[in-house]
Amino acid sequence: MPKDQEKKTSAFMKPVNVSESLAAIVGAGPMPRTEVTKKLWDYIKKHQLQDQKAKRNINPDEKLAKVLGSSDPIDMFKMTGKVAAHLSDKELAKK
Repeated sequence: MPKDQEKKTSAFMKPVNVSESLAAIVGAGPMPRTEVTKKLWDYIKKHQLQDQKAKRNINPDEKLAKVLGSSDPIDMFKMTGKVAAHLSDKELAKK
């Protein structure tokens, strides 16, 4: 297969480091973004943080509030942006 047709690793599968506050929820990194998302949702479901009436909203507990910057309910799609601020591949690039 020519080089220009080789499969590239998806950015979602590239391992990233997680912040200390996010690691308290998903575990220590580095890990792919897909794994971070999976573990985050496992945590949300385990601790019943999804609003039962407004399913799009997450009601953060103390640990999740540290990641999101607030204990106020947040839309699950806005939560993604807040979590992204806790992911970094800078240290991995140096290695």
